Amino acid sequence: MHLPKQTSDIFELMNKGQFICSNSTDDKLRKLYTVIDENFDDLYDYFIAINFILEKGDEYFMFTRKENKTDLERKLEAAFKWIDILDFFKTFDNSFGSGYRFSPSDILVKLSVDADLKIKLEGLKKYTPGKEKHADIIDKILDILEKDNFIDLENEISTSYKALASFNYMEQLILSINIPETVVNEIPE
Repeated sequence: MHLPKQTSDIFELMNKGQFICSNSTDDKLRKLYTVIDENFDDLYDYFIAINFILEKGDEYFMFTRKENKTDLERKLEAAFKWIDILDFFKTFDNSFGSGYRFSPSDILVKLSVDADLKIKLEGLKKYTPGKEKHADIIDKILDILEKDNFIDLENEISTSYKALASFNYMEQLILSINIPETVVNEIPE
């Protein structure tokens, strides 16, 4: 097994739940993406031996692990948050996805004319305790997305962001949710 010299860097990033995306604005992360892509089989074998599963998505890499019940409940709570956040951004612009560029001011402008978007932003308050103003809620949500490596701040002066390839993971996760028709009929409105 030949392991690249960046193996520890890869582990340090992905062990924290981070994605490594091909379209990151960070040169180091783009290079790590290439290193993983070129050494995927060796890295997969190495990480599986220490109970981390190296997963390849659509232009991103991540770790998964077998979960106990407590971890699964925590992940379900996180999934609900991501569903709400994804719903908000898809309402903002249905084409929102990997590579999409935007700024908080773009969202604020659309909020002023889109009542549905405003309602969905109000629903995100539960993830931004203590934030009441729309701009503050948006900043907190963008902070969450940036920390979880779904977006990058591309330009600090214009505060423009770019959605990373890992955003596809969130979309695919939500699209994979299948609620049988019998269960749908049992959900109260």
